[in-house]
Amino acid sequence: MSSLRTHYCGELSAAHLDTEVSVCGWVHHRRDHGGVIFIDLRDRSGLVQVVVDPDAPEAFAQAERVRSEYVLRVEGRVRRRPAGTENPDLATGEIEVFAGALEVLNTAETPPFQVDEEEIGEELRLRYRYIDLRRPVMRRRLELRSRITHALRRFLDAEGFLEIETPILTRTTPEGARDYLVPSRTHPGNFFALPQSPQLFKQILMMGGMDRYYQVARCFRDEDLRADRQPEFTQLDLEMSFVTEDDVMALNERMIRTLFAEVLEVDLPDPFPRMSYDEALRRFGTDRPDLRIPLELTDVGDLMQGVEFKVFAGPAADPEGRVAALRLPGGGRLTRKEIDDYTAFVGRYGAKGLAYIKVNAVDRGREGLQSPILKFLPDTVIETLLDRTGAEPGDLIFFGAGKRHVVNESLSALRVRLGQDRGLLEPGWRPLWIVDFPMFEWDERTNRWVALHHPFTAPRDEDIERLATHPHACRSRAYDMVINGTEVGGGSIRIHRPEIQEKVFEQLGIGPEEAHEKFGFLVTALKYGAPPHGGLAFGLDRLVMLMAGAPSIRDVIAFPKTQTASCLLTQAPSPASEEQLRELGIRLRRPAGEKAHGN
Repeated sequence: MSSLRTHYCGELSAAHLDTEVSVCGWVHHRRDHGGVIFIDLRDRSGLVQVVVDPDAPEAFAQAERVRSEYVLRVEGRVRRRPAGTENPDLATGEIEVFAGALEVLNTAETPPFQVDEEEIGEELRLRYRYIDLRRPVMRRRLELRSRITHALRRFLDAEGFLEIETPILTRTTPEGARDYLVPSRTHPGNFFALPQSPQLFKQILMMGGMDRYYQVARCFRDEDLRADRQPEFTQLDLEMSFVTEDDVMALNERMIRTLFAEVLEVDLPDPFPRMSYDEALRRFGTDRPDLRIPLELTDVGDLMQGVEFKVFAGPAADPEGRVAALRLPGGGRLTRKEIDDYTAFVGRYGAKGLAYIKVNAVDRGREGLQSPILKFLPDTVIETLLDRTGAEPGDLIFFGAGKRHVVNESLSALRVRLGQDRGLLEPGWRPLWIVDFPMFEWDERTNRWVALHHPFTAPRDEDIERLATHPHACRSRAYDMVINGTEVGGGSIRIHRPEIQEKVFEQLGIGPEEAHEKFGFLVTALKYGAPPHGGLAFGLDRLVMLMAGAPSIRDVIAFPKTQTASCLLTQAPSPASEEQLRELGIRLRRPAGEKAHGN
């Protein structure tokens, strides 16, 4: 049999006039205009209009019975559309295929939604993903993902990186989230774990002399989900030997600039700005600030010490507290209902309220302001407050007060919400590096230090001697890349000397026996000549989501899971049979009264 098609639907143009072609695809629309049938035929490349008239009786008889999503093969001649019927919005809008033969390759039931519908519930889309994937927007997103992946591979190949795969079945290691466990049939009672990342293996590759490694790696984390998280996701993972953080950051920055230029035809700044972790939290309340929003937090805790308003005075006197202001230009136009809505919004992040001051006039002091809290504030505090925030007539100043982390989380979220609601989002792309992260953070649940990134992140050289005495003051050699408020990648220079790794483990409460049990192969490898090395991992799904302008990473993954970590298409996860469980030596604990299925 000869080939089913000679051309893709979307590639036909005036250059193919009077050419005999064969095209295949799905029926996008069918229209019967007074005895002449028009079919919009769709494949991955786009649409082409097919015309079938009674002069081709067999083709016409077939065309009369086709419906949406029928699969067709059409043979015919490319001709120019009649004057006045061209479609400038369609790539093939100048021409049409005059059908000589039409074959129905497959019929289709009425689909649960039309491919050209815009408002479709996500649950329906995921359940019938094979239909959802036919939609042009989904096709474009997956095509973009493919182009992005190829561009990244080309760049790294040209830079001398080796693409090396690392194991999917490995041992469980504590990396911040729960592991997915896989029972071993050949080793009863033992389990593999699916990798949360290739972290340990890529370090081992550096110790094995591979020098430059990368991988488009599948990763698995059993954690609570949100718009930019999935239980299985993809990283662009890379590692380099004999490098400093400046080397790693420079290469990855160049790679992302090249990617945006090639794929989106966008020129990103050179170099990317850098901002310390502390500065990011102070100015924006988050270590992934969206610099397109021209709003910043202002510390006012020093002004509120000793004021009568205890909501401010308490946190101002607390070393773990913060009082911060957020000025909204033109915010004086907000209604009381809008302010109440924003108060409810910050409540989701633990804030107990949202104080505010409306600025009607600056030069009139207290008399030019409106707020229920003014009676608690001295004139000198009000004057300094207006000056420090740069308040102007018509502005509104919001306040957050409480524990530092609550103020940061609530006001950073409010900043983004205000930027979106008030039309303050500036166009374009605003990348930056966040650097100078703390090595550790205190976990109040376990009453111990935990690694802010992971236990293998190297401390800054000047802080090594302070690991044992001042862990709270130690800074790491870590770096995150943030674009438009989304952390797209992060990494660090790793610990390559065993004695420093031991000191870090000690601060994390990991003794020699536990270290050997959990990380034995890495700890041992460090003793056999580990080179200085560092790397970075990009969340490929997040990066594609950002570049595609999609609302969720589920929209740039072909077969994603829901927010309950289930697959509506395949109905996974599903029960295992009793026979499978017996082979694995597993017995399920079932609620009282529930009977087992099967034998």
